[in-house]
Amino acid sequence: MTLLIKNGIVLNPGDRSEKHADILVRDGVIERIDTTIREEADTVLYAGGAYCMPGFIDMHVHLRDPGLTYKEDIATGGAAAAHGGFTTIVAMPNTKPVADCPEVIEYVKNKAAGVTPVHVLQVGSVTKGMLGEELSDIRGMAQAGCICLSEDGKSVMNSDLYRDAMRIAAEENMTVLAHCEDISLVHGGVLNMDEKSASLGMPGISNAVEDIIVARDILLAKETGVRLHLCHCSTEDSVKMVRLAKEEGVHVTAEVCPHHFSMTSDEIDGDNANYKMNPPLRTEADVTALRRGLSEDVMDVIATDHAPHSAEEKAQSIRKAPFGIVGLETAAALTYTHLVKPGLLTVMQMAEKMSYNPARILGIKKGVIEVGAPADITVFDPECEWVIDPEKFFSKGKNTPFAGQKVIGKVMATVIDGEIVFRESSEEE
Repeated sequence: MTLLIKNGIVLNPGDRSEKHADILVRDGVIERIDTTIREEADTVLYAGGAYCMPGFIDMHVHLRDPGLTYKEDIATGGAAAAHGGFTTIVAMPNTKPVADCPEVIEYVKNKAAGVTPVHVLQVGSVTKGMLGEELSDIRGMAQAGCICLSEDGKSVMNSDLYRDAMRIAAEENMTVLAHCEDISLVHGGVLNMDEKSASLGMPGISNAVEDIIVARDILLAKETGVRLHLCHCSTEDSVKMVRLAKEEGVHVTAEVCPHHFSMTSDEIDGDNANYKMNPPLRTEADVTALRRGLSEDVMDVIATDHAPHSAEEKAQSIRKAPFGIVGLETAAALTYTHLVKPGLLTVMQMAEKMSYNPARILGIKKGVIEVGAPADITVFDPECEWVIDPEKFFSKGKNTPFAGQKVIGKVMATVIDGEIVFRESSEEE
C-alpha cells in the first residue's frame, strides 16, 4: 500500500531541516521525500501547506484500562490520541489491577493491538499495588516489553526501596518516570498554596511538596546511573534543579504539561473541579520559569498527563473531586497558541518536545521524518483558529478547564504506519 502526502512543510528534528515537500510512503515506511512527487499512490493526502511533523509521542497518559474503563479505555484513549495528533502514547500504571506484573503489561499490549492503531507503551509500577512496600516484578515486566517504571500519582516515599528499583531499572535499560510529591507535606491540599486557594477556603499545596522529591530523585539518579524523567514539573525551582543536574552530567530529563505553561492559579473559576490537577496550577512566576525552561531546552518534553474522569466525579467540589484533566486533544493547539505563536518556541522546538525528544528518551525508533523511518506523521495547520469544545472530544473524559477558549493551530490528519487514522474532514462530514 502506498500513501502520498502532497504539499506539506516537512519538519525533521533529526537534522533540524524544514522544507516544502511531498512524502511517499510504501508499506508503512517513508520511501521518498522530494519537492514534487508525481508517482501514483493508493491514497493521496493533501496537506495544503500545513506542517508535516513526526507523529506526536505523549509520555504521560492515563488510559484507565484495565479496571476503570468508565473513565476511559484503550480504544477511546487511542481515538483521542489520534484526534490530537499522537501516534505513540505511554500509559501510566495506576489501573485496577495495578500494572505491576508481566500479565497486565501483556494485557494492555494485546488489547491495544486489537482496538487502536496508536502505539501504546504500558508503564510498570515501581512497587506492588503501588503501595510503596515491596518492589514489583521489574525484571519480569522488562522481559514482557515494558521499558519504563513509574509510581505515577504518588512518589515512592521509602528512598532505600526506590534506590533499589532504580538500580534494577538501570540494569534493565529502563527509564524511571517520576511523580514528585512529598505526601507528608500535602495535608489534604487541593490547590496551589497562594491567595487563590485562601480566597476559596481550600487547603493549599506548596511548591516544596514537589521540589523536595525532585531534589531527592535527582540525587538517587546520580548515584544509581538510571535514566530519570521528571513528570509534570510545575515549579520554578524544579527548572533550576533540572538545569543544575544536567550541568553535572546526571541522566535527567523533564516534561511540562500544557496546563502548567498556559494557565495560572489566578484563572481558577470558583469551586470548579476542572481546575483541579496534581501538581496544581501555580503562580505567574512558576509559569514564566517553565516557559523559559522550555525555550532554553532545559525542559525536554511537552506531555499531557491526560487524566479522564466521569462527569459525576468532576461535578463535585474541588475538595472531593479527583485530581486530573484531559489533554490529548488540546495539547498541540495550546502549545502552538501559548509558546510558538508568541515566539517562545520555534515550530521545530515544538516538534522536538512533542516527538523527537520523547522518542530519544524512550529509546524508540520514531520522532523523525526521513527515508526509511516509520511513517508516523502529524499534519498540523498553524493558521486554523478554533474554540475548544469538550463535547467534540473523542475521549470519554470531558474534564478540561480550557472549554470555550479560542486557540490557534489544529491537527488536520494523523498517519500511523502509513495509514490515515484521523482526518479532520471526516469529523465534519
